[in-house]
Amino acid sequence: MNQGQGRPGKYRYVVCGTIFLSYILVYFHRLCPAVIALDMQEAFQTSGTLMGVLGSAYFYPYALMQLPVGLLADSWGPRKTVASFLVVACIGSVLMGLSSGIALAILGRILVGFGVSTIFVCNFKLLAEWFKTREFAFMGGLFMAAGGIGVLSASAPLAWVSNLMGWRMTLIAVGLITLVMALVVYALVRDKPEDMGLRVQDPPEEGVSKERIGLGQGIRQVLTSGRFWPLPVYTFCAIGTFFALAGLWAGPYLMQVHGMSKTGAGNVLSMSAFSLIAGSPLLSFLSNGVGRKPIFIACSILLIVVFGIFVSFPHGVPVLALYPLFFCFSLAGGATGQITATVAKELFPVKIAGTAVGALNFFPFLGGAVFQVLIGAIVSRGDELQTGYSLVGYRHMFLFCMATSFVSLIAACFLTETLPKEHRGILV
Repeated sequence: MNQGQGRPGKYRYVVCGTIFLSYILVYFHRLCPAVIALDMQEAFQTSGTLMGVLGSAYFYPYALMQLPVGLLADSWGPRKTVASFLVVACIGSVLMGLSSGIALAILGRILVGFGVSTIFVCNFKLLAEWFKTREFAFMGGLFMAAGGIGVLSASAPLAWVSNLMGWRMTLIAVGLITLVMALVVYALVRDKPEDMGLRVQDPPEEGVSKERIGLGQGIRQVLTSGRFWPLPVYTFCAIGTFFALAGLWAGPYLMQVHGMSKTGAGNVLSMSAFSLIAGSPLLSFLSNGVGRKPIFIACSILLIVVFGIFVSFPHGVPVLALYPLFFCFSLAGGATGQITATVAKELFPVKIAGTAVGALNFFPFLGGAVFQVLIGAIVSRGDELQTGYSLVGYRHMFLFCMATSFVSLIAACFLTETLPKEHRGILV
């Protein structure tokens, strides 16, 4: 390899592949309460509302960290940022496993959310450095597909392992795996091709200033733009609803309404994994052909239809129908993250792309945090039975999700299309 002149070549896949592996842990930590929620609730002898607080405790620090992460990615670099914060996630997961009460478990969940909060933004920072602009959306789709593997591991495999080891030892083991991943990131990831004496992918055009825009100036430019705000509303409602259900309340619904075991519920929840693995690259592929906006509109409509079906069958839809319904729900609600990041990047100058992605990424996780608690209160308002929550409570849950999906559709209609007409039909 010719230092100083060589192209990034194969090593860019080592760099981004390592971060992709880290993202598997992000989704595992995010969604694992859906399978072990009832075990934890029994262990802590707590209410549905407090379980919602426990589940949402991941999302608040995750959301609040998104703007600072953009600054850290630009100044400290993705390598040090991700590796250091994964150590915090390790501590949080181990603390959850060792916790004797709900308060310590919530603290551990906060540390987990804080620790894995850096990976999404840092990944897109690395993609911008190591890949050409036209490759950005598709590589983002592969990144989200890695998250799908995390979803898969947090469904049926987690149910099997937790039955074998118990939920406490499972969380401790995952914490230790997170620590190992932190060491791997530090050993293999490099922030940009120049760090290895390699050629940059997209050198700046002549006449374009290389000076950085300050964080405050970049935030003002993003937050004062009218074109920006439909995107946060969309992600808050659509992706936030996905996080709330897939991350906590879908598991209890399947176990209590359909009488499924943890393993059976995990099998249905694994549809979320397959939708991310297959759907994220597919949606990225299509977004390079038909544009970004039509994808968002179609996904909102699909969410409304899916939740409408759940509302129409208050005693539970047929079991075989659960699999395609959960696949469609996860595709529409969870597989668009890379496209929203691409749009945020394309709405603003490249010098504040990290700030734009970080600012946007605050909202879906805020939505997940808020909706998990709200849904906990909603299902608890139905008659709380000895065996769990009532059918009325879960029907109200799906009515609420249907309403948030309508809001996401309205926001999608106001989105600015960022893919130029001359580029449509060029599927990368």
